[in-house]
Amino acid sequence: MTRSNRPHITTATQIGPDVDLDRDDVRLADGTRLTSLRADQIIEDVRRSGGRPSLSGRGARSPQIAFRVPPEVRDRAADVAAREGKTVSQIAREALEARLAV
Repeated sequence: MTRSNRPHITTATQIGPDVDLDRDDVRLADGTRLTSLRADQIIEDVRRSGGRPSLSGRGARSPQIAFRVPPEVRDRAADVAAREGKTVSQIAREALEARLAV
């Protein structure tokens, strides 16, 4: 099996112009023509959809809190998260919310 060496694409990656959508007839899977406007909309949708869903509402970026813990605390949190079918972030968020509710 051949391993794929895909290029690393970021928002700063320059793409094109290898297709002239005004001249070339490019069709989407549903058969509609891909225009420059539609391509820009697709790109924006993909860029916006990356990462975890916002906890602050659609289109808003949720603030983050980062802190260090000893390895044994991280391991215990991972065990609890796995047992409950959650992520360590969810466990930490619940603990912080419970502490702040007091």
